Amino acid sequence: MTTSMTTNISTSRLVLTAIAAGLLLAGCGAVGPDYQRPAFDTPATLTTAANISKSVAAAEWLSWWKSFQDPVLNSLLDEAVAHNQDLVLAAGRVEEARATATAANSSRYPTVDANLVATKSRTSQNSGKIPAGSPLIAKDYQASLSASYELDFWGKLSRADEAARARLLSQEANRGIVISSLYSNLAQSYFALRAYDAQVALADSALKTRQENLRLQQKRFSAGSIGELDLHQAEAEAAATEITLAQAKQALANTESAIAVLLGRSPAAIANPDIPRGNSIDRIYQQLSVPADLPSDLLNRRPDIIAAEQTLVAANADIGQAKAQYFPSLKLTTTYGDESKVFQDLFNPASLLWNLGANLAQPIFRAGAIGAVVSGAEARKTQALAQYVQSVQGAFRDVHDALINTSANEQMYAAGNRRVVALKDSLRLAELRYKNGYSGYLDVLSAQRDLLQAESGLIDTKRAHLAAVVSIYKAVGGGWDKPQSPATK
Repeated sequence: MTTSMTTNISTSRLVLTAIAAGLLLAGCGAVGPDYQRPAFDTPATLTTAANISKSVAAAEWLSWWKSFQDPVLNSLLDEAVAHNQDLVLAAGRVEEARATATAANSSRYPTVDANLVATKSRTSQNSGKIPAGSPLIAKDYQASLSASYELDFWGKLSRADEAARARLLSQEANRGIVISSLYSNLAQSYFALRAYDAQVALADSALKTRQENLRLQQKRFSAGSIGELDLHQAEAEAAATEITLAQAKQALANTESAIAVLLGRSPAAIANPDIPRGNSIDRIYQQLSVPADLPSDLLNRRPDIIAAEQTLVAANADIGQAKAQYFPSLKLTTTYGDESKVFQDLFNPASLLWNLGANLAQPIFRAGAIGAVVSGAEARKTQALAQYVQSVQGAFRDVHDALINTSANEQMYAAGNRRVVALKDSLRLAELRYKNGYSGYLDVLSAQRDLLQAESGLIDTKRAHLAAVVSIYKAVGGGWDKPQSPATK
């Protein structure tokens, strides 16, 4: 007896000591680390390369595609925003995160329920639970309001709310990633489409020229003016141009189907894509503009950086939520209403009932479960921090590469233009020398082949230059609206 009583007293003292220690250590503030943005060594300004001649003083970052002055491109982007399935998926994830954030916030408030209960039961006559002669069948009616509330002394609920709100912002930023990627991918695909249109036209024109040359060579061969070698060279060149035309048509068809998918069109429309055309690649290239000054607040603009940081914020809040489990939880409950065995007397003043309750629970032994949860939360924060750092590194690399590519493409375009002019003169001279008998037909074919390759390369350079400029806008987070804080909605 004495030993048992001593054990009970010791256990009670241990529980009280643990609760008191929890109160002293935790205080009344939220446990866990408060979020602080990691510091980075970032450049003060972001400027385009000095040798880029085409530039404008300012750019509309949220509608940069309008600078190309192509109404068809504008309409295609509007269609994609309305129907693209990646965007629909991203919007659904945002709504799911918003619902989760609302649920997390609601846990910080009391819950109130209205209860209406009616029971009828029969007690066994042989159970000995009721006095002799008492009725075996009993009825009970209750009408009440019950409420419960958990006091958030240690910030468990507030940390959960903080994490859920951060994840909502992260999902909204992820939707921004989808939007900016959609804009840039569709614009670049459209530029590729117009470039392949130009490639098809160029190859078709070259093929007609090669076929006409072949007919002339066949006549000359029949007349005995040329040998068999010149005839076969003309045949081979015509066949090679047919291959070039077929390849250009193949790339064009594949680009059309890719655009149809980006536009969110039906399977039938993807199988037989009908993509409208606007300005030619030359006209679009004439409208090319490069922003003179890039936004310096790259960390605040890029949706992927915002998403990564909000994921880090959520992971940081999860640590506080996990550590709060070390400390006692206090829940308050109350019920107020009426109870009667006769329904007619349910709302009689004599049927009033009420109760108040408080439940204070302090974890004592969990076999390391709480510590494991805390360790897991800290590990997830480490992962989130690494992903955030990688996002920042990737963002500045994207800007660097986009600027370098834009500068290089401008230089290649200027050199390509000079090469085309020179090759046109070379072809003219080679044809003149061949007609006058100073050189063989192989020189003419070589000049034709080089000119076709140079003109095709110039079209590719225009497309690459346009794509690089679009990459600049994407790299600095252009083309999407910043997510709005849930508190302001």
